[in-house]
Amino acid sequence: MTTTAPVIASAPGKLFLIGEYAVLEGAPAILTAVDRRARVTLSDSNDGHWHLTAPNLDIHRLALGADGHGARGADEGLHDRLRVYRAVLAHVAAYLDSPLPPLDVHIDTTDFARDGHKLGLGSSAAVAAALTCALLARVGVEPAPARLAELAIAAHRDAQGGTGSGGDVATAVYGGIISYTRDQPPAPLVWPTGLAGVAVVTGTGASTTDLVGRVYTYGQRDPTGFASDLGRLAALAENAAADLDHAVRFVRLAREYFEALIALDHHAEAGIVSARHHQLHAAAADHGAVFKSSGAGGGDVGLLFTTPNVDETALRSDFQAVGAEIIELGFAAPGVALEATPDRPTGAHPATDRHRLR
Repeated sequence: MTTTAPVIASAPGKLFLIGEYAVLEGAPAILTAVDRRARVTLSDSNDGHWHLTAPNLDIHRLALGADGHGARGADEGLHDRLRVYRAVLAHVAAYLDSPLPPLDVHIDTTDFARDGHKLGLGSSAAVAAALTCALLARVGVEPAPARLAELAIAAHRDAQGGTGSGGDVATAVYGGIISYTRDQPPAPLVWPTGLAGVAVVTGTGASTTDLVGRVYTYGQRDPTGFASDLGRLAALAENAAADLDHAVRFVRLAREYFEALIALDHHAEAGIVSARHHQLHAAAADHGAVFKSSGAGGGDVGLLFTTPNVDETALRSDFQAVGAEIIELGFAAPGVALEATPDRPTGAHPATDRHRLR
């Protein structure tokens, strides 16, 4: 049996800077890719059947049949863990004219967890982008970023039951810092001079679909209040790309946006903003800085923004005093990349820009 060299693809995680929740209703959001990557390795199967290994999902060489969709009798927990894999496989198979060969699939999302807990950096979106890229590359197809994003976003949205803006997947595909409006190609942005940002661990992770579901339950319960809260967020999000050109204006916008999220969360009773978020927001405000949740919120990481007039040493000291852990992430990381294909040696990633407190 002739085998080919493995295909290896990787894609970055993401952070929402501004625009979470409003983006679901058509407003723009600003996201940055971060230097934590999901890595997918495809090797030819030696027994004519597909197998899946994903250690972070506690999946070890799971047999998936000759078509890759096996384990139909899986329990609910396993079925849930296979959602993104199965959705991507289905969308790629529908896109291709020829069937995929049986493969051994290895998915590594080690970068996206800390002490066994997900950080909320978009691991499933990064997997959707990397797996889509790898499966297409295995049969010699390397689509333009727009087409790759379209396929990966559709698969990821299916895996989430139809929810999700697609911004996390678009960030995984394109990388950098982007302005994203639902189902439109993103626009690249540049990090402003004088703005520093770091990620802060705020809990043990939260379910995006659960949080979004509670927000839309609020919309069914109180359509007028929902429209008012989302309208306020959307109006602020419309200014985000322009304000990103000026550090002080952007920090002010981040503060106003978080306050609007607090109002939405209070009315929806969703759990977007935790007691920990409130504590860190107050601690940052004491120094003229801003802390806000990022993405769906809940227990995921938050963002701390500062400008040059902030005493960063004192700010870090106060955050450490309340037990807040700053994690060092590089922003504007490169997007999805083929690290190796049968006719291409393993390559290195471009350098990642870093915008951190110093």
